[in-house]
Amino acid sequence: MIGDTRLGESQIGPVWNEDSSKIFFIVTDQGSTGLHAASIYGKKEEIYKDNNHIFGFAYNKHCQCFILGISSPTNPGEFYLLHDNGSLEALTDHNRSFLQEIALQEPEELSIQTEDNWQVQGWLLRPYAFIEGKKYPTILEIHGGPHAMYGQTFFFEMQLLAAKGYVVLYTNPRGSHGYGQSFVNACRGDYGGGDYRDVMTAVDDAIQTFSFIDTQRLGVTGGSYGGFMTNWIVGHTNRFKAAVTQRSISNWLSFYGVSDIGFFFTEWEHGVNLLDDPTKLWEFSPLKYAANVETPLLILHGELDYRCPIEQGEQLFITLKHLKKEVEFIRFPNANHELSRSGEPNMRMERLQHMLRWFDTYL
Repeated sequence: MIGDTRLGESQIGPVWNEDSSKIFFIVTDQGSTGLHAASIYGKKEEIYKDNNHIFGFAYNKHCQCFILGISSPTNPGEFYLLHDNGSLEALTDHNRSFLQEIALQEPEELSIQTEDNWQVQGWLLRPYAFIEGKKYPTILEIHGGPHAMYGQTFFFEMQLLAAKGYVVLYTNPRGSHGYGQSFVNACRGDYGGGDYRDVMTAVDDAIQTFSFIDTQRLGVTGGSYGGFMTNWIVGHTNRFKAAVTQRSISNWLSFYGVSDIGFFFTEWEHGVNLLDDPTKLWEFSPLKYAANVETPLLILHGELDYRCPIEQGEQLFITLKHLKKEVEFIRFPNANHELSRSGEPNMRMERLQHMLRWFDTYL
């Protein structure tokens, strides 16, 4: 589950029960996460699941009980005791004063049918103080991974955009977690293919469903793989009037040799290494299509990003400047790939201010 709020949360792996006959673990499923168990005899069971995000849990072998850390789109997260009957008892209420001071938007769930019969789940946030009959600028958000998932968790960036008057659309295109392994594998070897059509179909579906979307004021943003998709989108369509690409990938040929995962990720996701078929990697690279870009593009990148090194943003920026395109590059010193999630607070705020400035200027 992708989020941008909790700092330093633990990564909960499988946990054994009191007699080591079963393990407990978190499962991603249809935009939510649940607590499950599997016995050494192969029996599986769902212990708790609701329309929210379990971001962590603790198991006490003596009382055979659980404490769950749970977030929702309108609550950054609290801790709960899970009773035997499946009910929850709140143990913390740390966000009460924060939530009393702000207005948050509940997401509206979407189900999008793709042209090749995949079912894509998505959500839409209406802007704060929504007025019926008014047209609003809309921003498409694309998650990273690609093997990750948007869903029922608190996302500060999206709530901020909604608070500033934007409709926010976000989806789980093919490649996302939570919908089975076939769905996860469906984007491998096809970046910029079916996944691109999924997000564009989602935009078309939202426009048909919600009359308040202003089709002349569409924006797009995403980070990591979502940054790759943002770069790909602006090189393949001009329907977006502003774009913000974050910690992105622009050139798979150089990514192979400079990313901390490039030496295996390139073959894992595209089926080839640099020396096997550089032509194929170039076909997947947004940089190849830079001449097609007409959308004003803001590039945000951390200087200490080793996952998607800053040279990926630099290549795209220099190429677009050479082509006299509308582009701006913001570098974040001492920031790594986790800038938006666990970066220094002042830089996280700066990043959001630049994003708002760009969308306010062009939308």
